[in-house]
Amino acid sequence: MIIAISASGKSMEGLFEKRFGRAPFFIIYHTEDKSFTSKDNQQNLNAVQGAGIQSAQNILDEGVQALITGHCGPKAWQILSNAEIKVYCAEASTVKDALEQFLQGKLKALENADVESHWL
Repeated sequence: MIIAISASGKSMEGLFEKRFGRAPFFIIYHTEDKSFTSKDNQQNLNAVQGAGIQSAQNILDEGVQALITGHCGPKAWQILSNAEIKVYCAEASTVKDALEQFLQGKLKALENADVESHWL
């Protein structure tokens, strides 16, 4: 399975980012070999609008099957849902903590967006 995790930095020990659309990076984690890469998302940090949509496209390009983030707005959620990517919200300090919560089955998939558009 390939999992995207919203992150403030480029490592597993980095801070977990609660905002999906404006996350500076995504950690792309492969469960098969426990490897990861970082995906730059900084072009969306200061977007006036459409940050969630562009961020969703950014991770779609990686072939992810699940997303772990803090919150997901309606436009991004719709794109991810249409692509059959499950969205999980976590409360975590680090990327590694969020991933461990997921792997231990402690996170539940969203059924809808959990914040309104333009949530900051």
